[in-house]
Amino acid sequence: MNLSARTFAAVICCSLSFNSLAQEIDYPDSFNQPMQLFDSAMGDFHFPISSDNELAQAYFDQGYQLMYAFAKEEAARSFQASHLADPDCAICYWGEAWSWGSYLNGAMTTAQAPRAYNALQQALARIDSATTKEADMIRALKVRYVEDFDPETRREQDQAYANAMAELSAKYPSDLDIATLYGDALFLLEERRGYRDLEDPNVIRLHNVLLSVLEKDIRHPGACHLLVHATESTATPELAAPCARYLGNSIPGASHINHMPSHTWNEMGLWHDAVRANTLAWHSDQKAAIGEGFAIYPTHNLTMLYYAASMGGESASAIQAAKDLAKLNNNTSMHSMALIRFGRFDEVLDITDPPSGEINISMYDFSQGYAALKSGEADKARATMQALKELTETTSARFRFHDGKDIVGTLAGILEGEIAWNEGNLEAAAEAFRLATDYYDNLNYDEPEPLPFSPRHWLGAAYMELQAYDSALEVYRQDLSEHPHNIWSLFGVQQALVMKGDSDPVIDKDLYEASRYADIWLPSTKF
Repeated sequence: MNLSARTFAAVICCSLSFNSLAQEIDYPDSFNQPMQLFDSAMGDFHFPISSDNELAQAYFDQGYQLMYAFAKEEAARSFQASHLADPDCAICYWGEAWSWGSYLNGAMTTAQAPRAYNALQQALARIDSATTKEADMIRALKVRYVEDFDPETRREQDQAYANAMAELSAKYPSDLDIATLYGDALFLLEERRGYRDLEDPNVIRLHNVLLSVLEKDIRHPGACHLLVHATESTATPELAAPCARYLGNSIPGASHINHMPSHTWNEMGLWHDAVRANTLAWHSDQKAAIGEGFAIYPTHNLTMLYYAASMGGESASAIQAAKDLAKLNNNTSMHSMALIRFGRFDEVLDITDPPSGEINISMYDFSQGYAALKSGEADKARATMQALKELTETTSARFRFHDGKDIVGTLAGILEGEIAWNEGNLEAAAEAFRLATDYYDNLNYDEPEPLPFSPRHWLGAAYMELQAYDSALEVYRQDLSEHPHNIWSLFGVQQALVMKGDSDPVIDKDLYEASRYADIWLPSTKF
């Protein structure tokens, strides 16, 4: 009987011992089902363990890859299956303990803490059967997990764990996975969101640890995943580009790994590459239904797809992603804004189910008001604009990491400017677009940004209409510094130069390249 054929029977046989343990510690319902091996979804990653049991090794490798892909629960189930296959495997219990701990997108919870602590105790009870390196890895977790976990003092354990991993990485300098664990431990000591200063000693140390892994193995999925996150909000996101070229296919069925290169591509303005990465991720999300993929943050994958396609002028991909997103989360705001971005106003008016949440509703209302204006209903547009302006002054809502007022203020300004333009008052339109830009510039770093367009695309268009070509150039070039190679501002720069009797071969080439994947014709930088 081959390995795959034995999988189900072996796990069923051993699961009874786990069920008795689960009576004492609360586990997710998925742990009542046997974990399978997903051969076609996994890459060629291998971490040799001391167990002679083939199933234990296979599940361990799967669990490790799923942790690198941030699929925590599935990773924990795989590591659990590895120690069910070999109950004497100490490092298999280490794997489960590791998977319950804090990771980059979330701190360990009070529900996860006893699972981690128990798995570690099981590993320690079997430590005499482990290799020296495995035993060292197990002992490094002793400072991370305490019996009486307090989320308020978690930082103490995180720092102690980072110190332990520094020592372990120094002891095993050629072990790239231990070095990656060290990098992960360092990252947990940093703020997850916001911009990173390249002169910060902690950032330098983190980058150096991860780059040291990738210098030896450019295809290492764990180190590259972390490096993308460690560089995307710095002035040099391209540091991760060499490994990002390989990352998306390193764990073929893990959608978050498929998607991760797009964080780098978005920052570099490689919009079509970002579209392809997130399309691959969405495919893996769908493959999960037939057991050939893992759906990891599917709404995030679609949001990144819609954003990148919007910036790159790929209307079909942007709109379809936004439609699929609405099916997943019943949020029609992004579908509405994608249609506004590409001037499909009649289709906006066909969306009659508003989303929930104050800021999502404001996005939907903005889109409805904008489409109404383009359909000749100026009074409806004006009423919507007034409501958005009032909401800008009163809202205390948040949208992800942003003050809601900055999003609403951006949208209100764009709509106000478009109304003024429609009335023939271009100076007032430009002033409203400038106000929208002020609000927009208050937005924090995000992945992706909350809007699929920049108000500078409207402001630049107003300057063009006012024949203020130097001002238009300044606005469009500023937008290109923030969103490199986006088709809208490339077109704006080119047209402003033409009106000045000038040209820029670099811009012309850049626009030509950007247009290769676009499916729209641009008469302006706004519709």
